[in-house]
Amino acid sequence: MKILGICASPRRRQTSYTALQAALDAAKEAVEGVETQLVEMAGKQVNGCLACGKCLKEVRCSQDDDMSDLLTLLTQKDLGGVIIASPVYLGCMSSQAKAFLDRTVPLRRNGFLLRNKVGGAIAVGGMRNGGQSLVLQQIHAAMLVQDMVVVSDGQPTSHFGGTGFSGGEGGMKGDEFGLSTARGLGRRVAEVAAKLMA
Repeated sequence: MKILGICASPRRRQTSYTALQAALDAAKEAVEGVETQLVEMAGKQVNGCLACGKCLKEVRCSQDDDMSDLLTLLTQKDLGGVIIASPVYLGCMSSQAKAFLDRTVPLRRNGFLLRNKVGGAIAVGGMRNGGQSLVLQQIHAAMLVQDMVVVSDGQPTSHFGGTGFSGGEGGMKGDEFGLSTARGLGRRVAEVAAKLMA
């Protein structure tokens, strides 16, 4: 079983990446045999959806950009779950996250290919309460429209997902509470995905 992590930050290996990597490491530790893959949106060209309708009858987009490779990853038979990490920009998800989520519409239109895959979200902001919960809910909304099974970061907090704070000493690496929520999310995604795929 594979858990795919999508880091929807325009910057390579920064705060959202750190939180996502912690989640994926925890997923591997939680369930034996889990494989993980982390894909960074930084440096990739994924345009917004044009609503052209080409994907109404096949998992294919009219735009020739890097989303075609991401759609291939999302249709792997052994995919059990997807974790999306986004920075918080003006109280919302990044433009990379929005473009990625919009461009997954071919999967919905062609048989709900993400149905019953487990979804989790991570948001990292420059303030402790800087919009993380709203970003998590925005990501969850897109996952629910795909008929995914959305999970929290699990006990003991059991909130919307991983919530990071990059504005303190040490940045995201210094935010032990935020990292603990990311790890909890990774464990929860792996555990629920293993049950659904059993």
